[in-house]
Amino acid sequence: MELWTFLRILWRRWWLVAAPVLGVLAHLAVTYRPPPTTYQVVMRFAAGTVPAGLSVDYDRYYSWLTSEYIANGLADIARTRAFAEAVAARLKEQGISADPAAIQGAIVTDNAQSILVVYLTWADPEGAVAVARAAAEELTENGTAYFPQIPWPSEAGPAARLLDNPTPVPLPPSLRAQLLGPAIRLSLALGAGIGLALLWHYLDPTVRDERDVEALGLPVVGRIPRR
Repeated sequence: MELWTFLRILWRRWWLVAAPVLGVLAHLAVTYRPPPTTYQVVMRFAAGTVPAGLSVDYDRYYSWLTSEYIANGLADIARTRAFAEAVAARLKEQGISADPAAIQGAIVTDNAQSILVVYLTWADPEGAVAVARAAAEELTENGTAYFPQIPWPSEAGPAARLLDNPTPVPLPPSLRAQLLGPAIRLSLALGAGIGLALLWHYLDPTVRDERDVEALGLPVVGRIPRR
């Protein structure tokens, strides 16, 4: 099917294409609510410990190298289910109920050399601070327990030291987040309208112009003008 023929079919039944789109627009006008504001806490940690059994000579090379490995490892550990369950257990001791799956999904991490960065996004500022503090306590008090290479309990001290107090910052919904849902609905409505127009054309036996006659393999010997 040529593009021009396809466009003629859609133009002939434009109301079928427009009806689902207008219906979705009317529904969005009544029911649409913008995504709520979320809150993010950014915490930086200085990671490291004194390597057991190794010398601290040679310009403390091994200590600094170990700190980079620990920062990288804690960045991966903080995104695991085991870490989320440990944070949820700490919150439960404080009388706060939190789903480990929600905690795991709310944490994003990064690291640069010996610095571990934890980004935590939550629906409300109070909850963001509570979860962030529990995560910070788990990292600073129990961080070395996740490494089988480090004896536990270890005399080397915690694997991470908190550098930033948990401070929630509001994150207004982005333009993409506000428009993504309506755009998907309108795209589906447009696709449904195009499908209805093509189905109507397929089922419609009406001959409307000479192109339809020629498509049947019949010669056109004359044409009656509209006027």
